[in-house]
Amino acid sequence: MSLSYESSGVRYDQLDAFKRACQLAARTTTGALAAHGYSEPASTRGESAYLIEAADHYLAHVEEGLGTKNLVADAVQQATGKCFYREIAIDTVATLVNDLATCGALPISVAMHAAVGDSGWFAEAPRRQALVAGWAEGCRLAGAVWGGGETPTLKGLVEPNTIVLAGSAVGKISPKNLRITGDVRDGDAIIFLASSGVQTNGLSLCRLIAEKLPLGYQTRLGHGDLRTYGEALLAPSVIYVAFVRECQRRGIKLNYAAHVTGHGWRKLMRLDEPFVYEITAPRPVPTLFQFLEESGPIDRREMYATFNQGVGFAAYVAPENESAALAAAQAAGYDAWLAGRVKKEGARKAVVVPSLGLTFEGDTLQVR
Repeated sequence: MSLSYESSGVRYDQLDAFKRACQLAARTTTGALAAHGYSEPASTRGESAYLIEAADHYLAHVEEGLGTKNLVADAVQQATGKCFYREIAIDTVATLVNDLATCGALPISVAMHAAVGDSGWFAEAPRRQALVAGWAEGCRLAGAVWGGGETPTLKGLVEPNTIVLAGSAVGKISPKNLRITGDVRDGDAIIFLASSGVQTNGLSLCRLIAEKLPLGYQTRLGHGDLRTYGEALLAPSVIYVAFVRECQRRGIKLNYAAHVTGHGWRKLMRLDEPFVYEITAPRPVPTLFQFLEESGPIDRREMYATFNQGVGFAAYVAPENESAALAAAQAAGYDAWLAGRVKKEGARKAVVVPSLGLTFEGDTLQVR
């Protein structure tokens, strides 16, 4: 029997219904911006970052959480003694700043939220210092200041031996023409930037698989990859801010950008306007994803609907800009390639991967 993300307790239909209800209620508060000299730009609701507009700039705000990846770090540390909280901290910062970058905002300030069930969690000095050092490193990679945070002790809500990591971030778009608005057109190139692994999505399902393995997280991946399952899962997320910054520096217009996290490749059609996103050059998936598919087992369609499958960020550019965008990505240190094209097919909205026989129609992604 194949596993699914729902089998790990995560149901996107329920989560997305709540998100849509929040968006509707949130719109009723928009009038409060006027008193501060700001307004809400069109079509910011439902995007990865919320924008507020001033005369000469936009501010962007994001709140995100790590999820359950630190439970993998806890299990691996218990088994091996090796601490991965530096990587966990970078992961958490990445969830924030990568969302900011999708709208063209460069991060200014990042705040940490670290909730524990017992303040004794912070008594383990090596783990505590790894978390602190990793958070600072993530901020430096993003070009942002670590602005503060909150460390509540929530006895009865959080297990005493665990920590819940999240945060918020503020960014800026200036001048305003650097905003990534969703100006996508028929024939646009789809550029993929590689991920480091699962990054921060699908960890509940990854943990469920570990429970089925006789050696758990100490299982070797195989396929020529000498890493253990736990080590591979804990590779720190890639921060993609430098790609957006380099495109701005070079004057390369990004028509749209997507942070490929929850919902897997379905996130490629996050833009509200209907387009077909045809991926004609998918790479062979990294060994970690092969391991997940075989060990679950997980159906191939479910893999692409849940995991990033080696793709952490996607950018859509006009055909005349594709070479320049690829060069900018590579100059900024990213592994990037031309993956496909955007097609206009009337009112149809879908992600299509012909070589894999996969199609995700628009109704499989309901985040607005």
